[in-house]
Amino acid sequence: MAGSVAWNESSIAIAGVKLHLARAGKGRPLLVLHHDTGTLPRLPFYDALAERFDVLVPHHPGYGKSERPEWLRHPRDISVIYRWLLSELNVSTPILVGLGLGGWIAAEMATAAPRDVGALALVGAVGVKPPRGDILDQALVSYMDYVKAGFHQQAAMDAVYGAEPSTDQLVEWDICREMSFRIAWKPYMYSQTLPHLLGGVKAKALVVHGDDDRVVPLSAAEVYANRLPNAKLEVVKACGHYVEMEKPAELAALVTALAGGN
Repeated sequence: MAGSVAWNESSIAIAGVKLHLARAGKGRPLLVLHHDTGTLPRLPFYDALAERFDVLVPHHPGYGKSERPEWLRHPRDISVIYRWLLSELNVSTPILVGLGLGGWIAAEMATAAPRDVGALALVGAVGVKPPRGDILDQALVSYMDYVKAGFHQQAAMDAVYGAEPSTDQLVEWDICREMSFRIAWKPYMYSQTLPHLLGGVKAKALVVHGDDDRVVPLSAAEVYANRLPNAKLEVVKACGHYVEMEKPAELAALVTALAGGN
């Protein structure tokens, strides 16, 4: 049962800051990189993956329980920090699963060291400029409305965060938003160079997108799917931006199939 998964939490110093890391399971290493809204301590999606893989879920520097490096200015910096983290943990050729902002970071990691990627899953990933439509600008809405926009149904959000999210959760969303502005403001949530570098990533790749994603246009997913040489695009029905929270079992099955899990 997923509820029986035991998670270990630790703090590891990388690049002069302490990173929070949760880890569980056994098998092939799988690194999950969370959204720009942070992450809850555990999710059914994480538990499902930990039934088959050695799952690592760090908090991005400046998000959640990780310290904030004052010098950090770009998602590519975070990708280097995570390469360093994997080296310290002696983890090689991990499966990379990137959610939203985490997808951008995962793509940066893959392009920097293509041979060090076991497989790549990008879920509602930012990081490329959508040919059609625009990435939702969170500066134009409240942090609460930004999160709401990521769900296909209000009931799905309530099931994860409660009908009235806690004050601590609201504060965390606000802090996350400020950090996102710091590292991904101009241009907003995409890299002008990343699309040109994706062709070097020959690992199997899965690009997942909710059919009702109101945060990131589907055309961004199509860029990733077209630029990555060995990619497949999966559109999840009746789902918003947060596929891992609205359709955790479906997404876990897709990632498991990608990675060749049983």
